[in-house]
Amino acid sequence: MKCLFYDGNLKLIEDYAKPISAANEVLIRVSLAGICNTDIEIMKGYKGFKGILGHEFVGIVEYSPVPELIGKRVVGDINIGCGECALCIGGHHKHCGNRRVLGILGKDGAFGEYITLPVQNLHTVPDNVSDFEAVFAEPLAAALEITEKYHVKPTDKVAVVGDGKLGQLVAQVLSLTGCNLTVIGKHVEKLQLLKDMAITANLSEANFHRRFDLVVECAGNPEGLKYAQQIVKPAGAIILKSTYHGSVTTEPANWVVNEITLMGSRCGPMDAALRLLERKLVSVENLVSGVYRLEDWEKAFEAPGCLKTFFKII
Repeated sequence: MKCLFYDGNLKLIEDYAKPISAANEVLIRVSLAGICNTDIEIMKGYKGFKGILGHEFVGIVEYSPVPELIGKRVVGDINIGCGECALCIGGHHKHCGNRRVLGILGKDGAFGEYITLPVQNLHTVPDNVSDFEAVFAEPLAAALEITEKYHVKPTDKVAVVGDGKLGQLVAQVLSLTGCNLTVIGKHVEKLQLLKDMAITANLSEANFHRRFDLVVECAGNPEGLKYAQQIVKPAGAIILKSTYHGSVTTEPANWVVNEITLMGSRCGPMDAALRLLERKLVSVENLVSGVYRLEDWEKAFEAPGCLKTFFKII
């Protein structure tokens, strides 16, 4: 099969072996796959991954041990736990010490014609959700995980740091809580997309010192955490969403003295994400910036000022 393979360098392979599904797995023909910032960070050394990149996808089930899934349009939970450890048994498979993660850790991803996933990882896409919308289910689920972990009150002053792909989705999710929301970014055109949805958006040059009860960091770089610490109130909380290669220089004394809660958050509920897309409570129409073939991968990764770029596989 045709795929984009990473082994320290990204390259197109025309004759990569088609995956063979295990006993509890389905075989999925990938229709559309999205480029995520995590894919870019992997190419900088994050996770030390080698294999086929890509974890945001929608596809058609071609083989399944559950016959009624065959022919269905699906997205999937990217975390594959061992199913036997205490974390998996307790419903926390995304923290399993032996987990594999689609296109990120020990499992070939969606920048190829076929993938395999366990049956329990699949979610059927509603008929009124387009392929382009469905690919956003994975990052939208990550945005929803914020409200799963933290009670965002309508009276809270909340900031989202970062106006990119994830920041846009996080902002839309948090706006549904009725909180006093501000998105802070560096790109006028991206901030305008939020303003068009009646979401307050400002350039980072504005003075927001110690203003927010909750800050959600989606900047995608180490500066995001530093900035979040400057704008969160004492006794407030910072939720980290960025995954990037490299270390961060911090001053933990600031967290202690100001009693700041620091919380990590990543993958979330895919079924809930699909419900939001089905009910059109979240809009992704203006977040698509380009669609490319696998053969044009260099153009796709170099697309300037992009939001979400896709590979059309079939």
